[in-house]
Amino acid sequence: MASNKFVTLVTLAVILLPTIAMATDFIVGGDRGWTTGVDYSDWAKDKTFHVGDALVFKYSNPPHNVFKVNGTGFKECVKPTANDQAPLTSGNDRIELKTPGNKWYICAAANHCADLGQKLVITVTDAAPAPAPSSAVRGIIFSGYQGFTAAVVGVFLAVAV
Repeated sequence: MASNKFVTLVTLAVILLPTIAMATDFIVGGDRGWTTGVDYSDWAKDKTFHVGDALVFKYSNPPHNVFKVNGTGFKECVKPTANDQAPLTSGNDRIELKTPGNKWYICAAANHCADLGQKLVITVTDAAPAPAPSSAVRGIIFSGYQGFTAAVVGVFLAVAV
């Protein structure tokens, strides 16, 4: 009988506990990573970036690096001055997206940005995401239907025990 009560408790917990919001880590460039020869506009076009998500830049150093720049620096492929910001050079840099808006990143090695297209622009939103399919859980989801279903299952299991 103790095992039936345990199963009842676990079932209720699974049904009643809301889904925990999970941030997403995006590997920039997917399997290719942060390198030349990748169309980063194409990579980013079908992704939605939210505050709390993170970009992970995976690359070999040398020759690559990552600079966060403004729109002008992105357009002209100009890195910030040494006094403004040092480059990221670990080869596995994680940048948390803390604020909404446009974000621009470039590789300042040789001609990687200007001639080889190693640059990324994304738009980060602070809007709450819509409920996601089961393959990408986001947000806290708990509806009246789930509560009703949990109550019915709980009563059924309590009577069955």
